[in-house]
Amino acid sequence: MKVAVIDPGSGNLASVLRALDRAAGMAGTVVEAAITRDAAEAAAADRLILPGQGAFAACMRGLEALPGMVEVLEDRVRGQGVPLLGICVGMQILVERGLEHGVTPGLGWIAGEMAPMAPRGPDGTPLPLPQMGWNTLAFTPGGHPLLDGVRPGEHAYFVHSYALRGAEQDEVAATTEYGGPVVAIVARGNVAGTQFHVEKSATVGLRILANFLRWEP
Repeated sequence: MKVAVIDPGSGNLASVLRALDRAAGMAGTVVEAAITRDAAEAAAADRLILPGQGAFAACMRGLEALPGMVEVLEDRVRGQGVPLLGICVGMQILVERGLEHGVTPGLGWIAGEMAPMAPRGPDGTPLPLPQMGWNTLAFTPGGHPLLDGVRPGEHAYFVHSYALRGAEQDEVAATTEYGGPVVAIVARGNVAGTQFHVEKSATVGLRILANFLRWEP
């Protein structure tokens, strides 16, 4: 199985490759994974992963700067049904628009917009941003194949100050809690995304990656 980890210029992706190697063992499959900025390599892949970190606008600009990449993603993901997983800001740019440093259109594959968080504790005190660290996942068991083997209440690693607003409920696979519910996983057809870093989320993240490698949407 060929997995293309698309690099929109947002940082070191070696940890994603290491996690994929371990997840492939859990999934019982042989994976040939590579970081790429080349649209032709993405076009030849059986699975696509879109990581990202930093700002929505910068990540989207980085993706659009890769010649032919957006067009290949539209063809392979939207047209041919190739599974894609967005991670952190890579999940965020799947939505209709981001409101970080102005309004930036996203890929528009998931409903809603990435809006600034304004979390408050039970006493009304503002909570620190970014939301950084381990937080629990809430979901209905059996609700999505990516969560097979994960239990509600298990932890994933988050780092973000923007969260999905205006989501379609049937596209929300899991939430977390940080001064109110926060969308943690989105999924629509063959497209999915995690607000948290699967590659930094220990066994939970590896299970989700292994499920992604087995996923037949």
